[in-house]
Amino acid sequence: MEQREPAVTLREVSKRFGSNQALSGVSLDIQSGEIHALVGENGAGKSTLINILGGELHPDAGEILVGGKQVSWRDPHHAATNGISVVHQELSLCLNLTVLENIGLARAANSRAWQLVDRGRMREDANLLLSSFGFPSDDLDKPVHRLSLGRRQLVDIAKALTTNIRVLVLDEPNSALTTDDSARLFKVVQELRDRGVGILYVSHRLEEVLALADRITVLRDGVVVDSGAKSAYSIEGLIRKMVGREIDYLFHREPAGSLGNREVFVVSGLADRKLLKDVTFSVREGEILGVAGLPGSGKDELIDCLTGLRAYTGRIIINGRYRVIRSPHELLQNGVAIVPADRRNAGAIQVLSVMDNLASASLGKVSRFGILQRNSMRNLAGRYVRRFRIKAASLAQKVGTLSGGNQQKVILGRNLATDPQVLLMHEPTRGIDVGAKAEIYHIINELAGRGLAVLIASSELPELMGQCDRILTLCRGQVSGFFNKSEFDEHRLLAAALGQSGMENASLSP
Repeated sequence: MEQREPAVTLREVSKRFGSNQALSGVSLDIQSGEIHALVGENGAGKSTLINILGGELHPDAGEILVGGKQVSWRDPHHAATNGISVVHQELSLCLNLTVLENIGLARAANSRAWQLVDRGRMREDANLLLSSFGFPSDDLDKPVHRLSLGRRQLVDIAKALTTNIRVLVLDEPNSALTTDDSARLFKVVQELRDRGVGILYVSHRLEEVLALADRITVLRDGVVVDSGAKSAYSIEGLIRKMVGREIDYLFHREPAGSLGNREVFVVSGLADRKLLKDVTFSVREGEILGVAGLPGSGKDELIDCLTGLRAYTGRIIINGRYRVIRSPHELLQNGVAIVPADRRNAGAIQVLSVMDNLASASLGKVSRFGILQRNSMRNLAGRYVRRFRIKAASLAQKVGTLSGGNQQKVILGRNLATDPQVLLMHEPTRGIDVGAKAEIYHIINELAGRGLAVLIASSELPELMGQCDRILTLCRGQVSGFFNKSEFDEHRLLAAALGQSGMENASLSP
């Protein structure tokens, strides 16, 4: 392949968040007139690298060079005015404004303060730009909230193209696009490459990576493990490069032996209005079932449906009884405890004490005639502090001052105090240190051993493989495979999550 001048270069870039080394000595260049794909598992460091390149974060070490000159971005606007435009997976649109107004805002942000907005020229340019995406001109005056998620994503990409682009970064750009919209997007990306724009293309869809990219870089655990022309790779080869590690020694799931035959938690034909379609599975007493999926797979939407945060159709059966779940409180009342992914905002009550948090879901146990009994609260809280070895100065310490791992144990204890029969955990070890992870794994294993039915939705395949008896994979809102313990293989699980065909032994029925 002809060597071109790098539009931007990252050299020995490192970034740490607390004890987590997100990037370590990453070097990467994006040449003018090429599509450079960046691939890696969840947690590989892709988002951190994108945020550094786009001015959201500052590196701890290393340098960024644009056109051969070292730069240091003050903020994303500074990066954008120098030709680095990032389109994130989370869209940055004003939903109450029209398509034209959203694109106009992007143009105005890059204009001088004294310049007047030429609305006629703005409409003409926006119409020309969006016509390449298949947008009818009438859509320019539609509020963005009236567009489909896929169309909104195209508008966000169009916003980025209003600037004088040197490098365009696309983070999972077609996760919500239809086949036709994706085809239009690919055409625009290829046209930009032909005009000399450097494209950094981040996607979990390896088939499109191999179809679009000129070069591919593989990131794993914050380190570049391989980089080269796309001709050097296959889907299977990329998966091996992305995974490349053994199961972590922290996982201690003991053989489940003969699990109970009773299905405690059954989901049948579950769907939502946007993504999920006919999701069916069950969890038996004493079983740990994992749910694996990449961004856009429907994994997070599934948890929202199960916890009553998202409208759904289909059936949820708990302990043999059909239930309609409209809120997390209703789920808890029906014997299902929830450990949410958002520990700070949806899990622990940060401003309350350890004691108040641990007792808050079991007020009937610690009150008499509607009056809280402090001694009962202390006894209940003390029992779970000892059982889970929660490190706190006292029961009066505010939960917000605890470490992430201890906060997670408080959330777990609070829910288990309700005597549930099902435990639903969403990203149970996100953002906690390695020692706390080991303790959480031990607790989950112990609970299953006592007959609790456990459902774990996690982005970390090693976590699921180490902890679960079965794993189901989701891809684009549908179940793409079921794997028993004897079938666990990280390459095959990742292939199923990517929607690849030809998976041996993976059953498509529970």
